[in-house]
Amino acid sequence: KIIVPAFSVGRTQVFVYCLHELFNEGRLPRIPIFVDSPLSLNATEVFRRHPECYDAETRAMLETSRDAFGFSGLHYVKSVEESKALNARPGPCVIISASGMCEAGRVLHHLKNNIEDPANCVLVIGYMAENTLGRKIVERQNRVRIFGETYQLRAEVAILNVFSAHAGADDLAEFATQVAGRRTAGRLRKVFVVHGEPDRSVPLVERLRKELNDVEVYYPKRGSHFEI
Repeated sequence: KIIVPAFSVGRTQVFVYCLHELFNEGRLPRIPIFVDSPLSLNATEVFRRHPECYDAETRAMLETSRDAFGFSGLHYVKSVEESKALNARPGPCVIISASGMCEAGRVLHHLKNNIEDPANCVLVIGYMAENTLGRKIVERQNRVRIFGETYQLRAEVAILNVFSAHAGADDLAEFATQVAGRRTAGRLRKVFVVHGEPDRSVPLVERLRKELNDVEVYYPKRGSHFEI
């Protein structure tokens, strides 16, 4: 089995869309794929209801496919009973489940039941924050705790970094430079770097301080106070 922890809103839909493209191109093995998350199911339905928001590529797909988020072999799991049955299901399959960082949700049950089998794989397609179960899996720690019990991480761990929706340091620096250069009444005065781990955030702060003239750049710590 391939277990794919995925955020319910956005990441699951993008991943399913990519699988759909591979299916249309004949590059996807004919194995069952299950989306097992109530929130993912509901969020996908919202995506389906608003085709006016699709880009040109997605609209082009709909000329030959009725559903951008559905194809032969893809199943959306609804009930708890169906979810539990996946772990006893024989043969290969892909299970896409939330939460994305493996801190809650049905994915924990799938990890618990499959993480000790070296024939299985945990496919990571999203960011895993420090101290989360997902990060421990990414770090390939020998033992992980799920529901208060210790399990051996024997499954293969594969990581795909192509699905990040966040701008990188270069993009952020370019954006800040453009904003700082605008000749408007409310010019850029302060920048706060608040989303990211220290080993990435601190170098970005130092870079912005060098590149942005007359702009105060901060890396706030818990309890810090600033006047906006």
